Amino acid sequence: MVNTAPRIYVTPELFWQLCQVNPELRLERTATGELIVNPPTGGDTGNRNADLIIDFGIWNRKNKLGKLFDSSTGFKLPNGATRSPDVSWVRLDRWTGLSPEQRRGFLPLAPDFVLELMSPSDKLTDVQEKLEEYMENGVLLGWLINPDGKTVEIYHRGQPVQLLRIPATLRGEAVLPGFELEV
Repeated sequence: MVNTAPRIYVTPELFWQLCQVNPELRLERTATGELIVNPPTGGDTGNRNADLIIDFGIWNRKNKLGKLFDSSTGFKLPNGATRSPDVSWVRLDRWTGLSPEQRRGFLPLAPDFVLELMSPSDKLTDVQEKLEEYMENGVLLGWLINPDGKTVEIYHRGQPVQLLRIPATLRGEAVLPGFELEV
């Protein structure tokens, strides 16, 4: 996260405009309107993200249960924040319930599943707060993978966070039926 000291606050409309004229930037907006500028990832993180998208994409194409999104996708959460998880997934019935106009802009819902992959520029507490925010806004399952710390945090809505040492396999449980990820 870029330290913009002083902090910059923007309306949802201005945030949308900033994103349209700066498509190369990874921007997010907190529920209080604070603008967050995320730096590009390094090679290791970019490669890990690509591998994750491939794994999820293969599962999603086979099962056809929902829509998969990369880190460029903005979600307007119920609390007013606009967030972009590294990997996210929405059940098909929720996707088809959106109008074509809603699908073209930031999606006006919380995903069913999110994954955040820590990169060297991330601060662990910031990413943990982001996962908590996802859960508070309706996300059912979230994974925080921390390669340097060799841990995975599993978030379930309304339950305590599970901390695992890098396990051999993560399972998508009822949210992503049949999905398994070798970490």
